[in-house]
Amino acid sequence: MLRTEVLSGLVVALALIPEAISFSIIAGVDPRVGLFASFTMAVTISLVGGRRAMISAATGAIALVVAPVAQQHGVEYLVATVILGGLFQATLGVLGVARLMRFLPRSVMVGFVNALAILIFTAQLPYLTDVPWSVYALVTVGLALMV
Repeated sequence: MLRTEVLSGLVVALALIPEAISFSIIAGVDPRVGLFASFTMAVTISLVGGRRAMISAATGAIALVVAPVAQQHGVEYLVATVILGGLFQATLGVLGVARLMRFLPRSVMVGFVNALAILIFTAQLPYLTDVPWSVYALVTVGLALMV
């Protein structure tokens, strides 16, 4: 049991590094801030407790929401925004609002994830200007593989 837990923790940690760095770039903050935030979130969840299939890492939704805050007000407000979001999440958890998720149709959840993917893609478009043609070829191959 311990071996499985340690291996799963290592896999998540290794997957967390590029995710945290990429979402930090989207949010417009130093990647060290994203790594620290992801580490803090993971340690907090491990101490407080979680459930199977619980996602407690940096997500595109958070990066896209806090990006304007970081750009307009700085990292100080970013930290306050994330703490406030955590307090809202904890309050909703204590109130048992998660039970209401079963009333959301699957099409709404799929639509949310698709909209999130579109937002992440459009956030990357500024980085695709004035680059060598090989970058466009790699992006096309990557998109084709995903489709």
